[in-house]
Amino acid sequence: MSFPRYPEYKDSGVEWLAPIPSHWSVRRVRFVAELNPSKSEVSSLAPDTEVSFLPMEAIGEDGSHQLDQVRLLSDVLTGYTFFIDGDVAIAKITPCFENGKGAVMRNLRNGIGFGTTELMVARPRAAATTSSFLHWLFSSHAFRQAGEAFMYGAGGQKRIPDDFVRNFATAFPPLPEQHQVAAFLDREAAKIDALVEEQKRLIELLKEKRQAVISQAVTKGLDQNVQMKSTGQVVGVIPVGWAAKRLKYLVRHADGIQMGPFGGMLLQLESEDTGFKVYGQENTISGDFTLGTRWVTEERFNVMRSYQIEVGDLLLTRKGSLGNARLIANIQQPGVIDSDTIRVRVQPNLMQPELLALLLHEADYISDQIALAKRGAILPGLNSETIANIEIALPPHDQQVALLQFLREQRGQFDQLVADAQLSIHLLQERRSALISAAVTGKIDVRGLVPQPEVISA
Repeated sequence: MSFPRYPEYKDSGVEWLAPIPSHWSVRRVRFVAELNPSKSEVSSLAPDTEVSFLPMEAIGEDGSHQLDQVRLLSDVLTGYTFFIDGDVAIAKITPCFENGKGAVMRNLRNGIGFGTTELMVARPRAAATTSSFLHWLFSSHAFRQAGEAFMYGAGGQKRIPDDFVRNFATAFPPLPEQHQVAAFLDREAAKIDALVEEQKRLIELLKEKRQAVISQAVTKGLDQNVQMKSTGQVVGVIPVGWAAKRLKYLVRHADGIQMGPFGGMLLQLESEDTGFKVYGQENTISGDFTLGTRWVTEERFNVMRSYQIEVGDLLLTRKGSLGNARLIANIQQPGVIDSDTIRVRVQPNLMQPELLALLLHEADYISDQIALAKRGAILPGLNSETIANIEIALPPHDQQVALLQFLREQRGQFDQLVADAQLSIHLLQERRSALISAAVTGKIDVRGLVPQPEVISA
């Protein structure tokens, strides 16, 4: 949907802003709002006055804020950021600032709130601007992008300075029109947010359906009319012709399930690439076997034969979940596993390695066994004995091949549907961002686009 432009524009004199509607005026924020009002306003209140308290997690990226926490004034008067109903708060620390965390403060306990010191507060001057317009301005991509260039500090502790906000110059329409802009954005953003939520719900439903299809296949097989039998074991009822087997009976007996060596002395790590790599959590979590900067010498590699990896092995994070089970399809560098990794090497004629990897990812009856073993352990991490004793519903070899092909296709279809929904969310969020920037900089004329009751309520 396209929106109308204003009939006349003029040069704003601000490089990033470009032309603005002829009746808008350029002002710095310090002339339309008071920044970080003084706490002296509430210092005379009773110490046991209840006030709202907002940590950073209570501030949304969509303009929302949660008011479930209440503190006594005496507990927060020192060391926290102060605001009242009608103030506009924005996060000043990375990445919260870039992500758009901020909100108009409304419905605070006794009209008063305190929050994290990583919030900056702007109080609109009634004759110059409104809370809602100021919030949408601070939510705009143009404001956030400009702020990133002024951030100071290192790494995850970078912040925008107060002076950036105070001296930020932009165009402001007359007050009645600010109400119209805010009401327009309230309505349009709400529509987009509702569509985003629909896509998020769709993704959850797709994931649930995907899980149900996979669970049905790995426990019942592909033949819906097959006769079933009870195993009397953890895997429960399985198709006739299948077997319930512990994983330790499906691996190569000499080196089937191996935990990595304990202690840096056993690994004797090298600081430069020797061609013989140490594989661990960074690989099993990401699935990227090019990651990592740890190596052993060729001599040490040859000594540590029981810890070496090969194509077809599965690597598991010992301290993580089985969702991190990774099948090694190719190896760019030979290597060994570290102490936080378990290697599983099955006999392909008994168990397809790719099917086992999928079962470890997707089968509820396997994750239930792991959860039970962890609860009963002194140290809750995985170990080789836990993995060895996992019970698996094992189809005959020909059915494994067919089952694996079916699961590949099903996962591919569901993954594509999820990817499509995620793309829709991305495009909707881009449209939301573009719409906000266009409205607060006068690129679209919202006058007449919002019914009067909506303008009043804004």
